[in-house]
Formats: sequence, C-alpha cells, structure tokens
Amino acid sequence: MRRREFLAAAGAAAARSRPVNVVFILTDDHGQWAMGCYGNRELRTPVLDRVAAEGARLTRAFAATPVCSPSRATFFTGKMPCQHGIQDWIRDENTGARSTRFLDGQTAFTQVLARQGYKVGLSGKWHMGDSATPQQGFSYWFALPTGGSRYQDAEMIWQGQTRVYPGYLTDVITDKAIEFIEQSRRDPFFCFVSYNAPHTPYSGTPEKYRQIYRDTPLATFPDEPLNPLNTGLGAANHRKRDSQITYYAMITAVDENVGRILRKLDDLELSRDTLVVFAADQGFMCGHHGLWGKGNGSWPFNMYEPSILMPLIYRHPGRIPGGQVLDAMVSSYDFAPTMLNYLGCPPLADQSLLPRGKLLHK
Repeated sequence: MRRREFLAAAGAAAARSRPVNVVFILTDDHGQWAMGCYGNRELRTPVLDRVAAEGARLTRAFAATPVCSPSRATFFTGKMPCQHGIQDWIRDENTGARSTRFLDGQTAFTQVLARQGYKVGLSGKWHMGDSATPQQGFSYWFALPTGGSRYQDAEMIWQGQTRVYPGYLTDVITDKAIEFIEQSRRDPFFCFVSYNAPHTPYSGTPEKYRQIYRDTPLATFPDEPLNPLNTGLGAANHRKRDSQITYYAMITAVDENVGRILRKLDDLELSRDTLVVFAADQGFMCGHHGLWGKGNGSWPFNMYEPSILMPLIYRHPGRIPGGQVLDAMVSSYDFAPTMLNYLGCPPLADQSLLPRGKLLHK
C-alpha cells in the first residue's frame, strides 16, 4: 500500500454529528517486536491483538529519535527534535525550582483540539518539562513527576499536589484515565493514557503477571554476546531471565488495562465514537545487537532499527476497516498532523499520512 493510501476512504470526521473522541495509549521503552500481533508467539497481548485485528496495524512506524522526551515532543508538535529543541531525556527540569516548560511557544495538536471544544486529559507520564503544570491544552492533569518511577505506591501529581497513590502504577494510571473518560463522556475528548511500563525498574510488577512467563522458554529474546558498547542496562539485564520475565509481564499488565479502558468505552456506548490509538514512544532492545536499551543503550548512541521501530495501531469501529496491515513507512512526526486531519480540525502544517480531507474508512 502506498503512503498516501494509508487509511483510505469514507467521509470526513467533521461531517459526523458528534466529533470523534480519541484515546491515545502510549507505552515507554516498548519495541514493536514485543507484541503478539507483530509476530511474538511467547508474549501474551490478547487485547491489543484484538485492537489490531479490528483496525489498522502499521509495520514500518519509526520514532523520530530513540529516547523518550524528544520522541514525545515530536508526537505532540509534529516537529523533529532539531526543530522543537528537546534533544535528550529531561533530567532536572521536571519539578522543583528548575522546572522548565520546554514546549512553551510551540503548538501541540492538543491545543488545537482544546480550541475546537475538546476536553483534553492526561493520565501518566508527561516528561516534557514542568510536570506539575497542566499545559498544551490539557485541563485534566494526573502526571508522573519525572521520567521514571517505582511501580508500587508511586508518587503522582494531581491538582498541583504530589502524593503517593497506593497500588500498581499501571492500574492507577488506568483508574484516572477511566475517571477522565467518565467525566468527559458528554463532550468530545482526547484522553492521553501514558504508561511508563515497560520502562525500568524491573521490580514491583504483580506476581500474577510474572507467573505467566515462569515456564516460557523466552526464545524471543535474542541470545547474543553482550555488546562492549553497552552503557549499563545491558550488563544488568542482558541474558537475565528475571529481567526478561518482568519485561513481558509489564506489557501483559498494560494489555489487561487497555481491556479495562475498552470495556468502559463499551459501557458508555462510546466505542463507535472513539478512535483508539496504541503506540510506544520509541522501540527497545532486549538483547538485539547485544544491547539492552534504546538509542542511549550504547555509547556512541545507536539508531538500530529495534531502537526506533515502534508499534502503531489505529482502531475506530465503523470508520477504519479491520484487518489492515499497512507497510507504509511513517514516523512520529506524522502523528500530530494526521490526528488533526482525521478529526477534521485545522492543521499544524501540510504534513500528514492522510490524503487531504480523507480518512481511514470504507
């Protein structure tokens, strides 16, 4: 399928009686190879496999850069890191006296949605600066203070206050996402569900998920010698069965929680009015090329394909034909303009996966 045929064919979103809602689910450090629908026969992702079967799964979707903060900024602005200015993961400017709003002065597609009457909510990881402050059109703001976190009893920011939220963080993020969907169900909404899983640390994942993989051969993890260019994660995790089990367990936990969100959409009779998008902020290597990590898993940094090849799935019942496997080469800088095009909103720029005025449709 050619690039400009992606999501080809029927009516514009603006012509709908109700604007299309969006649930954008983003994982962290999640390689495309680590999903059942992309061919991994050991990893259990039944919900996401079903989402892919009911929509469009892209096989050549690449992150603009293989590290989280700049990649996320590209998703939201449609700009390359050299344009939006975030070149690496943000260390000290997330909270406290050094907090910096790196996207100030730039337009994210969520700001366009807010101006179009959308309720815009975040539950989970932000990691684009000043995590305590709602920004870029968001009015509902349940944010991870920094780029990473423990998984049990994690600190989160809600209404400007940081406190501990008991339980498993993937569940907590889902709880607040569902709360936002319930509160916004009578308005068009954009819900950003931003899991930090399967990012390190590899501790705190409930045993019920780890138990699934106790007797699995785990042959889907490459068994290559440790690359001498590794920067630390490799020595700690490469060829370590416990790390492999936990990595898969965290993805299965995300899958189960995506199921909770889909059931809520069904219960509220919103599924046919809602575009669900699943992606990762970049790829990840778990033994590929002898490395454990992403672009900064080696020094010098790498651009190996498993570092930048990400899952990308679109599902919208009745609008996006199911069972599509699209080989068009796309990048995360296409995401923002494509969202606005699909939703019938004013564009950020003339840059989209979709033919002008067209959608994924029958």
